[in-house]
Amino acid sequence: MLDQDTPHAAMPGLEIPESVAAALSGWVQQVAEQTAGPVRAALEQLESEAAELRDTGAELEAARDQALAASSEHQAEIERLTVELRDARKLATEALVSKAKDQLAIDGKDRQLADLRTQLERNVAAQGSESDARLAAEMELVGATTARDNFEAEVRTLRGQLDKSYAERSALRAELETLRGKK
Repeated sequence: MLDQDTPHAAMPGLEIPESVAAALSGWVQQVAEQTAGPVRAALEQLESEAAELRDTGAELEAARDQALAASSEHQAEIERLTVELRDARKLATEALVSKAKDQLAIDGKDRQLADLRTQLERNVAAQGSESDARLAAEMELVGATTARDNFEAEVRTLRGQLDKSYAERSALRAELETLRGKK
């Protein structure tokens, strides 16, 4: 054991022999080539996967654009059907107002008929006129009822079309969200 107080003898210089350095250099180069091959293969695989992901992204964007276009078309159809429904409701309301007016007219005619009955009791010849007036009022009522039924059927048809458009739009939105979720 060396005493710490004693000076160390000068260490001789260690030099690596040239043949050992050449062999070591060759070995290092061989190891580098062997380890670089798998790294290059992995890099090529990653580049290939990145290209596939870019292609998939482009396809998803195209699908999204198609879904958005379809959604816009459906929105336009919904707006058109909404306008048609509003017009149908307006027509139905006008028909109801007309029916109410007809009913008021009928009520007025009923009062007139009551007056006519009183007169008819006095005059048997007026019975034919009363019968004609009652028939005309009933025909007006039948016409108003038929018009109302036709409007109600048209409103039900338009409501069905509107519900179908809402369902299609919801399905498209869900599909779009699914596509966005896959990104």
